[in-house]
Amino acid sequence: MPKFMLRGQYTIGGLEGAVREGFESREEYIRELAESLGVQVETMYWAYGDDDVVLILSSTDEAAVVALSLAVNMSGAVRLTTTPLLTAAEMDEAVDKLPEYRPPGLVLRDDD
Repeated sequence: MPKFMLRGQYTIGGLEGAVREGFESREEYIRELAESLGVQVETMYWAYGDDDVVLILSSTDEAAVVALSLAVNMSGAVRLTTTPLLTAAEMDEAVDKLPEYRPPGLVLRDDD
């Protein structure tokens, strides 16, 4: 099943709200919201540093994951980034499809 990593940074207002609500309560709400879209929260961690929250989601419905991300970001309380996660087999499949790529400024001549 496709997996996604979500990393969130709370705004001051969002963090104040999470503190008032309680982090366990907030996590329960986020899990229920995701499940309402058919998205499973595999794991969720609170953090400090660059990220305040990190989630690993799984869903066969990529649009549902995007909808969840859009809803959270549109709230203005959290800046969320969503990253699709790939298996080694999926990376190998991509390697099998690698095109020839010419970097900018590199011109190949027939006489080289």
